[in-house]
Amino acid sequence: MNGCGLMTAHKRPVPLKSIDVELEVRDHVATVVSTLNYENKEDKPLEAVFVFPLPGDAAVCHFSAKIGQTEIVAEVKEKQQAREEYDDALSSGQQAFLLEESDQSPDIFSLSVGSLPPGESASIRLEYVTELAVQADDGLRFCLPAVLNPRYQPHGSEAASVQVTSVPASLVSYSLSFSARVSSPRPVTKVESSSSLDPLQYLNTEQTQAMVRLAAGHKFDRDVELLIYYKDAHQPTAVVEAGRASAKPGTLMGDPVVMVSLYPEFPRL
Repeated sequence: MNGCGLMTAHKRPVPLKSIDVELEVRDHVATVVSTLNYENKEDKPLEAVFVFPLPGDAAVCHFSAKIGQTEIVAEVKEKQQAREEYDDALSSGQQAFLLEESDQSPDIFSLSVGSLPPGESASIRLEYVTELAVQADDGLRFCLPAVLNPRYQPHGSEAASVQVTSVPASLVSYSLSFSARVSSPRPVTKVESSSSLDPLQYLNTEQTQAMVRLAAGHKFDRDVELLIYYKDAHQPTAVVEAGRASAKPGTLMGDPVVMVSLYPEFPRL
């Protein structure tokens, strides 16, 4: 993987201005909503591609991109048809986006956002769902990778862009806003992180709902990891989600669904 985030055709990163991440955890499942804002600081248009990694079991449920006043929401189509429509739109001078699974890995997706004019901003919104990995101490682990944030090198610079899991905080010129809302049938006992967090806020008296944020002034200079702990972690639980009111009854989104979590504890021999 040569680079992640918004890249030019020459594999150079487009400057990142800010990142906003909203994490919603329901028992063992996380919904991640990320909004990444970029700006073309060159004096000429850039043909840009957004490349991003996903957890192996993640499913993208929303993708949209906005350049200037133009916003397009991703729509699933047959691959060849989508490629032809994208090429036709660009050749006629229209703004278009094309989201594809990488040939290198099914866990890497790329979005061709077309031409980004000089001085123009681009906003990428990505939403995906993934199951959180259970750790040996019964904590649930979530990781926001810093790999999305390569260092910017202006066109013509001799230095290469290097992908790392941490960079000096002085080189991080963008801001990160991160919040996590956790809910479960069991009480939330604690949320830990290698990054500085504001105190955990409980949203109800049963302590089954909680909110936590990164502390003010945080620099996204390394991966952000959260460890979430529940009381009675090995007790079976069930979460019910109502069907969407706008969907037709009897369809996948129109009917209620139940998620049952079974996390047995085996005695050590």
